[in-house]
Amino acid sequence: MRKNLKKQNLTQLIIALIIILFVNYISSNKYFRLDLTTDKRYTLSEATHEILDSLSDVIYIEIYLDGEMPIGFQRMQKSIHELMDEFRVIAGSNIQYQFVNPSKSNDESKRNAIYQDLYERGLNPTNVKDRDDEGGVAEKILFPGAFITYKDFETPVNLLVNNPSLSADLNLNNSIQSLEYEFVNAISKITATKRKKIAFVEGQGELDEFYTGDITRSLNEYYDIDRVTIKEHANILDTYDAVIIAGPTKQYSEKSKFIVDQYIMKGGKVLWFVESVNISMDSLSTGDATFALMNDVNLGDQLFKYGVRINPNIIQDYQCAVIPVNTAISGAQAKFVPAPWLYFPLLNAPENNPITKNLNMIKSEFPSDIDIVGNNSDVKNKIILSSSRNSKLLNVPLLVSLNQVSETPDPITFKQSYLPIAVILEGQFESVFKNRLTKEYTLGYDFNFKEKSENTRMIVVSDLEIIKNEVNQRADGIFISPLGYDRYTKQTYGNKEFVMNAVHYLVDESGILDIRSREFKLRTLDKSKVLEEKTKWKMINTVLPIIFVILFAVFVAYIRKRKYTY
Repeated sequence: MRKNLKKQNLTQLIIALIIILFVNYISSNKYFRLDLTTDKRYTLSEATHEILDSLSDVIYIEIYLDGEMPIGFQRMQKSIHELMDEFRVIAGSNIQYQFVNPSKSNDESKRNAIYQDLYERGLNPTNVKDRDDEGGVAEKILFPGAFITYKDFETPVNLLVNNPSLSADLNLNNSIQSLEYEFVNAISKITATKRKKIAFVEGQGELDEFYTGDITRSLNEYYDIDRVTIKEHANILDTYDAVIIAGPTKQYSEKSKFIVDQYIMKGGKVLWFVESVNISMDSLSTGDATFALMNDVNLGDQLFKYGVRINPNIIQDYQCAVIPVNTAISGAQAKFVPAPWLYFPLLNAPENNPITKNLNMIKSEFPSDIDIVGNNSDVKNKIILSSSRNSKLLNVPLLVSLNQVSETPDPITFKQSYLPIAVILEGQFESVFKNRLTKEYTLGYDFNFKEKSENTRMIVVSDLEIIKNEVNQRADGIFISPLGYDRYTKQTYGNKEFVMNAVHYLVDESGILDIRSREFKLRTLDKSKVLEEKTKWKMINTVLPIIFVILFAVFVAYIRKRKYTY
C-alpha cells in the first residue's frame, strides 16, 4: 500500500509539473486578456492594432505628466500608463515610453526655461489648483501632453480637452476617452510613408491662401496641400484624395461643375462650404446697415441632385456670439461693450459623431439652413451641425443693421429648433450630367463618363466663416489669426478642430477617426456628500477591519479551545 501511495503521489506530481509547464508555455507565446468593463475601455480598436503592427522602427514617447498633481490628472496619468502597456503588448519593443516631470527642478529659472522649451515645441500649458493636506490651495503649471519621436521626426500631442462649456471633471474624462485616438493619430501621422493629397479649388472667387492660411498650415501636417483652378482639364482633380470648395462668389461654369461632378463619380470626396446669401461684416463696420442678397453660384442643381438644398435665408439664434458696440453718445469718446449678435450662432457640436465629439462650440456668421432632398436610397445623410432649440429664419433680401443690437428680441418668434447647417452625405450619387450632352467638356481628353458614383462621401456646410480665418495687414506684413479665434472675447472656438476632423473623416480609410466615438462613463462622487460624510467613512474603513480581525481571532481561539479541551 505504501508503494502504491508513493507511486500515485509521484504520478500526480509529474502531471502537475506537465500542466504548469504547458500553461507557462501557452501564456508566454499567446497573449490573452478579457476586458470585463462595460465600456470596453481596455480594448484597443482594429485601426490601432494595424498601425502598431506595421511599425518598422522604434517610437519614443515622452509624456510630460509626472510629479505631484491633482487627483484628476493622476487618473489621467494612470490611464496613459495602461494604454502604453497595451501598445507594447502589440508593438513590443517598438514602443518605448517614459513619464517626465517638467517641474522637477527646484531652480525657478531652469524650470521656466523648461516650460518655455515645451511651449515652443508645441505643448500647451494649463494652470490647475490643487488643495493640500492642510486645506490650502496651490496653483501649479502642468503640460498634459507628449512628444512622439520616430527616426528624425518629432510631433507634439496635446492630451487635455479644454472645452470652456464643460466642467473640469468632464474635460478630464473626455481627455481620457480620446487618449487612444490622440496617440494613434500622431503615430500614424509621423510614420506615414505616403501622404495623401488635398486640393483647395480656385477660379470662382473662393477664399485665397491667406483666408485659409491657418487651416492649410494645420492640414499640411498630415497631407500635401495644393490649390487648383478647375476651368480646362477634365481630369485635373483625379490625383487628389479630397477637395475643398471654400466659398465661391462667382458662378460655376457648366464645365467646372462637370469636372467636380466626375471627380465625385470616380469616388472623390468633397468638403463644400457654399453660402446662399451674400453679406459682409466689413460693410456693416463702415455704416449702419447693409443688404443681405442671394448668392447664386450655379451649384444649386448639383447639390440638389446629390441630396441637399441650401436655402436663401439667414438663421438668427439666441445662442450667439458677441460683437463690440459703441455705446457712447454722439461726439463723445468711443466706448465699446460686447453685445449679443443674433446673426452669429454658436453651434453645439453633437457627441454622437466622431467629427464633432468633444469639440467646443463652433462659431458661425450668417448661416443658412439646409434641406435634405431627393429620394436616392443609395445615399445616407446625417446632420452634424445645427442651430440651438431657440432660432428662427429670415428670408432674403434682408436689411441688416447694427442698430438691431439694441433691440430686444421677442422670444416667441424664436420657435424653430435645430436647423441643419452641416450635413454628411454618403453612398452612391447620381451625376447631375446624366442624360445630358457632355462631349464639349471632354474634347481632347481620354475620358470615360460615369453616370453613377462609386461609394464615396461628402460634407456640405452652409457657412463659409467656419473655415475662414481673419487676416490683418500690418506694417511688418500680413498676420493670419488662428481659425476660430474671437479677438473680442479672447476665446478660441472649435472651428479648426471641426474642419480638421471633417477632412480626416473624408479621406480616412483605416478607421482611426472612429476611435473618437468611444465613450467612458464618468462615475463622479458627490463632493458635498463627501465632505459631509468623510469622517464616518474614514472610521468605517479604518476601525471596522480592526474590529473584524479581533472578532475573528476570538472566534478561532474559542473553536480551538473547544476542540482540544477534554
